[in-house]
Amino acid sequence: MKMEFTAKQIAEYVGGQVEGSAETTVNTFSKIEEGKPGSLSFLSNPKYTHYLYDTQSSVVLVNADLQLEHPVNATLIRVPNAYESVAKLLQLYESMKPRKSGIDPLAFVSPSAKIGEGCYIGAFAFIGEGVEIGQNCQIFPHAYVGDGVKLGDDCIVYPNAVVYHGCRIGNRVTLHAGSVVGADGFGFAPTPEGYDKIPQIGIVTIEDDVEIGANTCIDRSTMGSTYVRKGVKLDNLVQIAHNTDIGSNTVMSAQVGVAGSTKVGQWCMFAGQVGIAGHLTIGDKVVLGAQSGAPGSIESNQTLIGTPPQSHIGFFRQAALGRRLPDMFKQLEKMQKEINELKKNIEHHE
Repeated sequence: MKMEFTAKQIAEYVGGQVEGSAETTVNTFSKIEEGKPGSLSFLSNPKYTHYLYDTQSSVVLVNADLQLEHPVNATLIRVPNAYESVAKLLQLYESMKPRKSGIDPLAFVSPSAKIGEGCYIGAFAFIGEGVEIGQNCQIFPHAYVGDGVKLGDDCIVYPNAVVYHGCRIGNRVTLHAGSVVGADGFGFAPTPEGYDKIPQIGIVTIEDDVEIGANTCIDRSTMGSTYVRKGVKLDNLVQIAHNTDIGSNTVMSAQVGVAGSTKVGQWCMFAGQVGIAGHLTIGDKVVLGAQSGAPGSIESNQTLIGTPPQSHIGFFRQAALGRRLPDMFKQLEKMQKEINELKKNIEHHE
């Protein structure tokens, strides 16, 4: 698929202003540091500004307030937010790709399943009994959709993704390769002889416009449902335990783990390897830095880092003091020796 657009057409679509030749054409995207003729790039991070003056990209999206220090060969399109504008263009580009449709003869689809119009089901995919799949869904090869599952419209289930029995998936949900929705929660009762498994008889409910990364796991609840609310975005290798409730538009980076029965608020942002203990309440708009560990509940509208989480200023002060500890320990030993010597001298004179 090869499409060509002029700088003028792009500017009209994203609401930008052309600086240079409005008739310059592009047919692909490239990073600004790897730009090539005929490609569109963008500049939003100031650290990459120096690439702008040498890039071979034909058109570059830049923020409207960018001040040029040298002449630029590329045609510029000034927009309020270059990052948001390139995201909009990439979405357009993605939407124009041809979509597969039809059921591959090597797929298994239960006779009791209901498949909406415009769907694609790839080879060796499994669709269980009583499944309901909405319109325009893409179920790729080797995907598994268990008995009684309901998927909304415009969902994408990539290869080797698994949706266990009874789970509920909303509209425009993407499950990337290897993700698992609805495996048993980690529930075991200790006994003198070992651990008795507690049956997990609930489900997982994923609301609209959610994206689940590769090899991410969302466990079914003991009873009731584990919830992933509207607009949530989970990176690869994220673990969401049973009976949790992840608030709308919350995002989590790779290797985040949320323990059971915890409620996470709306619009939260968790960086990589954040750990949240069980049975907690995390408020709305909480931002946690990488490798933070939350042993207790957190109120809304806070940006924290560390274990237990604290303000950035407090965390970096502690880190700075930590680097000085070896020298401080030497000074303390020296002071202790001097104190001991003074004690001896005093005792000798007495």
